[in-house]
Formats: sequence, structure tokens, C-alpha cells
Amino acid sequence: MSHADLTNELIALIAQDDETRERLAADGSLFEHGYHPEMEAVHRANAMRLRELVAAHGWPGWSLVGDEAASAAWRIVQHAIGEPAFQREMLGVLAAAAETGEVDPAEVAMLDDRIRVFEGRPQRYGTQYDWNDAADAMVPMGEVEEPDDVDARRAAVGLPPIEWRKPPPPDEPAPSDLDERRRDYEAWLRRTGWR
Repeated sequence: MSHADLTNELIALIAQDDETRERLAADGSLFEHGYHPEMEAVHRANAMRLRELVAAHGWPGWSLVGDEAASAAWRIVQHAIGEPAFQREMLGVLAAAAETGEVDPAEVAMLDDRIRVFEGRPQRYGTQYDWNDAADAMVPMGEVEEPDDVDARRAAVGLPPIEWRKPPPPDEPAPSDLDERRRDYEAWLRRTGWR
């Protein structure tokens, strides 16, 4: 596979992810009951293919595939929330690539936080958000490790200062039953193998 083929495939994979999300968000079904099965299927298929590509070519960093495709590869990993072993494995691969200047250190930080949240550990960088108890704003999920130092950690990887409270994405409606949503989330974490 040529570098151009690899680049084009990564961009096509994330385009399918984006198209599926946009379509399901537009009709409201993406946010109805936990992890939408169609979205999950796209994420799993993309993760499987990226695993194969990384095994064959190494991490598709900036010098191999360019900025857009390298970002697509990271997004595929970040979205593979139903694949705990894959995300954990790729965190090490991404961290090594960041040390050689092949990926954005902020992407490593966001994946690290995502894994930590799913495992029930405090975030390091405060990059993962969910609804607050009033369901009127987004706040960092769980705890943030050493919160007085979080902005320094964020700056070290190129992230802006933390927002302790921010508006929700415009296409994401507040959950109609936040307690039920949280119970479903905890059940999903156990069923998927995060906890």
C-alpha cells in the first residue's frame, strides 16, 4: 500500500464516522439510548482496520500520511470507545510517536484522559466532558488530578486553559433523564470491559 493509499483510506474511514454521526444526530437518535448500535459498528470496524494498518505500517504520523490523515487516525482511536484493549495499546503507540514529533501531544493527552475516565480514574488534563447535574452545561467528567496544576499540564501539551463549565455542543440535546443515562453508562462500562 502506498502512502497515498494509506492517506486516502484513513480520510475515508473518518469521513464515514463523521457522516454517520451527523445523520444520527440530525434525527436525534444518536443521543436517545446510550451508544447507538450503528455508530458503534462504524467505530468497531474502523478500529479493526486501523489496527491492521498500524501493524503493517506503524503509526500513521505526520511525515507518513500528512496532517489530515494523521488526525483521522487519532480520531479513529479516540472514537473506539467499545475497544478498551485497542485504546490502551494505541495510547502507548501514540505516546511514542509524540516523542518523535509525529503526532500532536494534545491528542495523546485526550486519549489518556478518555481511558482514565472509562477506567474510573481522575483525568490528567480535563479534556473529557459530560452533562452537569442540572443538565444545563458540560463539565469535566469525574475528578481532575491535582486541579491547581491542570493548566500547566495542559499548556505543556499545547491545550488552552481548562473550562470548568461550558455550553453543550449545539447538536446535543440535554438528556431527558440524566439518572437513567448515567445508569446506562455505568452498565455499558462494565459490559464493555472498562470496569
